[in-house]
Amino acid sequence: MRRREFITLVGGAAISPVAWPRAIRAQQTSKLPRVGFLGASPVTWKENLAAFEDRLRALGWNDGRTVDLELRWAEGHSERYSEIAAEFVRQPVDVIVTPGSAAAVVKQATSTIPIVLSSASDPVASGLVASLARPGGNVTGLSLQANELVGKRIQFLHQMVADLRRIAILGNAGYPAAALEMERAEKAARTLGFEPIRLEVRNPQDIAPAIAGINGSGVALYGCIDALVNSNQVKINQQALSARLPTMYNEKEFVVTGGLISYGANIPALFGRAAEMVDKILKGAKPADIPVEQPTKFELIINLKTAKALGLTVPDSLVAIADELIE
Repeated sequence: MRRREFITLVGGAAISPVAWPRAIRAQQTSKLPRVGFLGASPVTWKENLAAFEDRLRALGWNDGRTVDLELRWAEGHSERYSEIAAEFVRQPVDVIVTPGSAAAVVKQATSTIPIVLSSASDPVASGLVASLARPGGNVTGLSLQANELVGKRIQFLHQMVADLRRIAILGNAGYPAAALEMERAEKAARTLGFEPIRLEVRNPQDIAPAIAGINGSGVALYGCIDALVNSNQVKINQQALSARLPTMYNEKEFVVTGGLISYGANIPALFGRAAEMVDKILKGAKPADIPVEQPTKFELIINLKTAKALGLTVPDSLVAIADELIE
């Protein structure tokens, strides 16, 4: 593990470090610009981090040579967001890269350090930016358009599960973006003729009992992703498979770890775009002047092994349009 991956214990300063001119900060901390990178887990985010670092290198930013990349991982503990954000402010870093799940806490910690959203479900509805075209303030980044695709996901799920009647919607009720996606999923389910079942969780201990309460045929699990669900994805998929529950997500990695189907943006590609925004900011651009970007391509991923274990036959219509079939 690299030195910078450890939490640095730095005492507070009498004068807010974010107010120091950058040249003075560089003399007192590091000669290289610093990028604070807050992620979910080095295991589940391995591909995302690689995409981010690869694009940074292509743009001339080499960790330890032309930039200091400060990696910090929440590991499913949302209470760490404020600790990590405070550390980034104390150092201080020149830009912070954060997922949408931690963005509100990071934004509360600083109104001056630029913040790049590596992926956010709905940054406008979540109050992170004023608008996509003119974000304002110190935040910009990438939007997942997660909520806009809810109905399409449910339609794909129905194609996979012919006798689908009920949809159990699992999400962290304590995370605003997940709560919003749950509401939209409920509405979409009813519109499409399915009965929604709301499964609210707030900590890892809530997940197993919530899923255990779902039984019977004609039911599937729709997962609303945040840091809590992300860090417990393997357990969720294992329990769902044991209960013979087909699962739908908006990110590929959940299908790689045993979920049935996903439909959403290519997440590593978004991290590559986040690196390009970091490059612009380090070269002097202001977040307020960088529009929040939306994905232009969405991927349908199906796990054939999971489908077989559930006794499901993947329709030819889905096989034909799937971007990837995992075997």
